[in-house]
Amino acid sequence: MSGPHSTGEPIIIRSARDVTNLVNSGIAKGGNARAITFIALGGIFIDAYDFSAIAFGLHDIAHTYQLGPVGEGIVACSIMVGALIGALVGGYLVDRLGRYKLFMADMIFFVVAALVCAVAPNVEILTAGRFVMGVGIGIDFPVALAFIAEFTRSARKGGQVTLWQPMWYLATASSFLVLLPLYFIVPESAHDNLWRWAVGFGAVPALAVMLVRHRYMDESPSWAANQGDLERAAAILKKSYGLKVHLDPDAPRELPSGDKPKFGDFRRLFTRRYRQRTILAATVSACQSMQYYAVGFALPGIIIGFLAQDRLTSIVGALAFNVLFGITGGFLGVKLAGKWGSWKLSTIGFGICLAALVGLGLIGTPSSTTMLIGAAALLGAFVFAHAAGPGAQGMTMATLSYPTSLRGVGSGFSQALLRIGSTVALLFFPILGAHLGTGVYLVVALAPTLGLLTLLLIRWEPIGQDVDADDDPAPQSTSTNPSATTEAVGATGSATTGGPPAGRPLSKEMQ
Repeated sequence: MSGPHSTGEPIIIRSARDVTNLVNSGIAKGGNARAITFIALGGIFIDAYDFSAIAFGLHDIAHTYQLGPVGEGIVACSIMVGALIGALVGGYLVDRLGRYKLFMADMIFFVVAALVCAVAPNVEILTAGRFVMGVGIGIDFPVALAFIAEFTRSARKGGQVTLWQPMWYLATASSFLVLLPLYFIVPESAHDNLWRWAVGFGAVPALAVMLVRHRYMDESPSWAANQGDLERAAAILKKSYGLKVHLDPDAPRELPSGDKPKFGDFRRLFTRRYRQRTILAATVSACQSMQYYAVGFALPGIIIGFLAQDRLTSIVGALAFNVLFGITGGFLGVKLAGKWGSWKLSTIGFGICLAALVGLGLIGTPSSTTMLIGAAALLGAFVFAHAAGPGAQGMTMATLSYPTSLRGVGSGFSQALLRIGSTVALLFFPILGAHLGTGVYLVVALAPTLGLLTLLLIRWEPIGQDVDADDDPAPQSTSTNPSATTEAVGATGSATTGGPPAGRPLSKEMQ
């Protein structure tokens, strides 16, 4: 489908800002852009599936390999250690080498690692396979969200980026949908190995996503333009949106070598302009990860252990929680992101999660049907509030708080903090749960408490900000509202490069 200017006068681009403006303003739309967004979300589906497929089997893995709480925690968190390394290195490579190359390469990690984990003869190979899978996930997450942000107009960026959260819960539910028929098909004597089937099946959608990416995906035009390759950016705009785009003959053809991304760009995250954005996004990411992997990820174990239910109930119950509360909460967050913003959704979500965790800690192990229903209701409230609020917004903040030149590094850094939070939860939740029982909920409650305090101290709202103006040679304003059309196409058909109109003020750290 052609873009709105495909039959009109050609659009002339003279700078990287012109390319970004075409996307942010909504002038560039249609074509393959929507497909690219959903293909990027497909990668996140694989990420979430691979994370959650093994959650059901952690107790069986511990029994098979005769692991204690520490060994079980090491197996669980090995994927997070890999994701931490993948996020740090991958975030830099995403900005250095481009979105597309990394987007294709990381799928190989998923296919190979899923098969290795499924047939692992010992805990060492299983742990190594999980680590390699984590590296792929750490690379994929920042690049997937960067793709979505850079192919979406400003007014829709918040909602589109936040779509990763319901996709996450959809994938998590799918892992239990795979397990449910296997429970009845596989002989009961082999139920200890159900997790192998679920993990191995992850190679199938990973291979499908890789093939679809190869067929439909292209590089981000904003990234290409910011590398100084305006000719390639123009070609991508033609292919992806069907726009008639011409490059000004006098436009620079190469980015000065000193402007190319460097590993030292991590230091830019803590300059005056970005410091508080980085602290907020990283803290929200880490805290939501700690609470999710201690409770949401561990639902099967909680249902079997703390709620004293059987294996089948752990499958059906985890499936129900993810569908009824995770997916619905995630889509509510998508709907409200553009209206309420990331800061408000995160604050409300952390508040409800904190109340739910304290309630679960006070109930303890249910001794009656009424208490069991109450505990289940609190777990449902936790999953719903997490999905609608901080679960999505930490990475939404990280993706939308930085311009194209810094987006990979910025989101990669927040991913790294997220993985540290999840590693802590996966490593210590089994240990603390063995010693404290349901009192571990009160320890986990420290995570939303820290998240709330940080949000109250730093009131940065990334949705509705024209952060790409930070890459302008001489930005005219740091107070923007790109939810309106920020740029126009001039009478001659060329993209203009004037500063965006003033909008809602930023937080004090941006003044």
